[in-house]
Amino acid sequence: MRALLQRVRSAKVTVEDKTIAGIGPGLVVLLGVGHGDGEEQASFLAEKIANLRVFEDGEGKTNLSILDVKGQAIVVSQFTLYADTRKGRRPSFIDAALPEVAAPLVDRFVELLRGHGVPVQTGQFGAHMLVEIHNDGPFTVWLEK
Repeated sequence: MRALLQRVRSAKVTVEDKTIAGIGPGLVVLLGVGHGDGEEQASFLAEKIANLRVFEDGEGKTNLSILDVKGQAIVVSQFTLYADTRKGRRPSFIDAALPEVAAPLVDRFVELLRGHGVPVQTGQFGAHMLVEIHNDGPFTVWLEK
């Protein structure tokens, strides 16, 4: 399971001209599910993200978590995090889990992240989404389990 975190001042997700998620300060979590991923990976990443110190304290040091700053998160499923570009010019996505495996695991990850106390909104699995991200910093972190 792979997660690309972006610390944001605000973000929103739009599907077919309708805003389905929107937050102020917090994190956008682009989440990819690969073959063999399961509860262990989802649990690890949810706990890590809830407690990862990526927000600045009063001295400008990244000492605060999303919980500390009372931030929010948007989780967007993104199978393209498993793109393999080693051959040719078109990415291969054979390492990404099939939708019938990935969708429930994304839902479980969201449930676990909420269980840690993070208010979470989501994109729409499998939809063509417009994700508007106002990256704060910019500050982007790659996590994998």
